[in-house]
Amino acid sequence: MSRTQAAYSGVAVCAPITLPYQRFSAESAHWWAGRALRQLRQTIGLRAADIDGFCFSSFSSGPDTAVGVTQHLGLTPRWLDHIPTGGASGVMALRRAARAVQCGDADLVVCLAADTNHIDSFRRSLSGFSRFSRDAVYPYGFGGPNATFALITDSYMREYGVTREDFGKLCVAQRANAGSNPLALQRKPLTLDAYMAARPIADPVHLFDCVMPCAGVEAFVVTTPEQAERLGLKMAKILATIERHNAFPEDPVQLRGGWAMDSDVLWQTAGIAPSDVDTLQIYDDYPVIVAMQIEDLGFCPKGQVAQFIRATDFTIGGDLPLNTNGGQLSVGQAGAAGGFQNVTEGLRQILHQPLGDQVPNASIAAVSGFGLVNYDRGVCTGAALLEALS
Repeated sequence: MSRTQAAYSGVAVCAPITLPYQRFSAESAHWWAGRALRQLRQTIGLRAADIDGFCFSSFSSGPDTAVGVTQHLGLTPRWLDHIPTGGASGVMALRRAARAVQCGDADLVVCLAADTNHIDSFRRSLSGFSRFSRDAVYPYGFGGPNATFALITDSYMREYGVTREDFGKLCVAQRANAGSNPLALQRKPLTLDAYMAARPIADPVHLFDCVMPCAGVEAFVVTTPEQAERLGLKMAKILATIERHNAFPEDPVQLRGGWAMDSDVLWQTAGIAPSDVDTLQIYDDYPVIVAMQIEDLGFCPKGQVAQFIRATDFTIGGDLPLNTNGGQLSVGQAGAAGGFQNVTEGLRQILHQPLGDQVPNASIAAVSGFGLVNYDRGVCTGAALLEALS
């Protein structure tokens, strides 16, 4: 089977939307989605009648999927998709929307992820998250992502010689990046000493290795360059994308993700190398997954990420600006919107519309997603390379 990928010609990505997150919210996911659509109307004049494609992701919109949300928001699209892949949903929404526009199934697609966070939202999400996890681990009193990522983190550290100090460098850099982002929920400077002294949650995972659940919404628009120009929008093109599900099921515990199966196709299709990337926006529910993506996407050879982390400056003005808004580890994790955050922040940096500080001369962004974690691995992975259109 050929692994070549058709180009994304005639497609533009634009109009990233992020609204201020809230630690807890009494509102519904539908309300958050409506706020994003209102922001699109206010900032670029987009009307409901202009939206003929809609792609939606959420953990907390139940019992509604995209169908019910479409009715709730008063949309009448001719193309509709619901992406249930959590942290991988942003890249996968981008892929599907781009092909819909390219094929003429829609002219303008709003890709949107929204989640609320009630007092009991996290408990309710866990109770219905995965049949595999329920069957495999719940009888033993095991459940939730902290314990899962403790298992993955411990195995990864033992296999590749990564230390807590290495993970701490990633977290400290992202917190420094969050300092210029007025929407980040956690902006207080974080030192490596404070990271190392933080209380354990599930050894070797400690407090600052964990994201803070919150409520929020992220959105972006996929359309044609002609339509984006009519709306007066700066735009980016898609150089290449990849997607993989249930990669390496033979591995006893996850030490690599689907990116490792497909990163060669990503770079070959785009015609660039990791060294050409100006900013890297990758899913960061825990720092071990950040390290895993750095390796599997080809920024360093497998097994050498510890040395790479120690030699690299990940701040906005550094060698490889990483999660420049602060990432979920500092901004917060608004459910499925966390899977869109990398796309919107990557767009902002290359379109020179950042929430905070600008990466100097940024024109190419790599974005990556990771989602749907069962008891010993994440099942869904994806990545995309975006370049600003002049």
